[in-house]
Amino acid sequence: MKTYTITESKTQLSSLVEQVVTTGKPVVIGRHGRPMVQLCVLETKKPQRTLGVYRDEIRLADDYDQWPDEEAKAFGLVAE
Repeated sequence: MKTYTITESKTQLSSLVEQVVTTGKPVVIGRHGRPMVQLCVLETKKPQRTLGVYRDEIRLADDYDQWPDEEAKAFGLVAE
């Protein structure tokens, strides 16, 4: 893992970010020969969705899929 100085990292930040993203290997940025920070890929996790959360809380009417004639014709659900 290569260590860059702060000055080098300021001038090459976009290329360093691209390097880290493409290779997946972190880059260390240091000052006076000592490592200070590490630039690495941010791994985001999608929130886990729980299926059936609203089960038994939402109820549909028995005729939820029945359209009044005028609206059914407007949406092309019935031939004129």
